[in-house]
Amino acid sequence: MQGREEKHKPRMNLYDLLSEKKSRIIEKWFNAIIDDYPEDSSHFLKKQKDQFLNPIGHTISHNIGGLFDTILHDAESEQIYPFLDEIIKIHAIQNFSPSKAVSFIFLLKAVVRDELGNDIARHNLSAALRPFEAHIDNLTFLSFDIYMKCRERIFDIRVNEIKTMTFRLLKRANLIAEIEEHESEFNAETVLSQNIKG
Repeated sequence: MQGREEKHKPRMNLYDLLSEKKSRIIEKWFNAIIDDYPEDSSHFLKKQKDQFLNPIGHTISHNIGGLFDTILHDAESEQIYPFLDEIIKIHAIQNFSPSKAVSFIFLLKAVVRDELGNDIARHNLSAALRPFEAHIDNLTFLSFDIYMKCRERIFDIRVNEIKTMTFRLLKRANLIAEIEEHESEFNAETVLSQNIKG
C-alpha cells in the first residue's frame, strides 16, 4: 500500500524544492557572501540585525531575497537589475575587484547544491539543475556591466570633488581672480590676432 502511495505521489520538480527551501538557501547564501569580508566585519554583519546600525548587512540580505525570487520566476533583466545594482554598488564603493564584486552570484550555485544535493539526487533533478545554473552564470555578465557603471560613477564623483576642492583652494589663495584676468587677456589677444589675420 505504501509503495502505491509513493508511486502515485506527484513528482517534485527543482523549482518546488527551491521554493520550499527558500529561507534556508537565502540564509546560507547571505552567510557565504559575508564570509568574504574580514573576520571582524563578517561577525558584525551577521550578528547586527538593526538595519540602521548595519545598512550593509540589511541591503545585502534584502536584495539577495528579491534576487532569488526573480531567479525562481525566470524574470527579465529589468526586474533583476535593481537587486543586483544595490549589492554591486556596495562592492564597488568598497573597492572590490571586478571578479570579487560579482563572485556572490556563483556562491548561490554552491549553496543550492549543498542544501538540495540529496533531494536533487533522490528526485533525479540533475538535468533540471543545469539550466538553472546556466541562468545564474548569465547574471555574471549583467553584474559585471553594473559594476563598471558604478565604478564610472564613483570616478566622476571623485573627479568633481577634486575640481571643487581645487577651486576652493585657489579661491582661498586669491588666485581665481588672477586666473580669470589672465584668461580674459588671452581671449582678448586671440580675438585681436584673428581680426588682424582677417
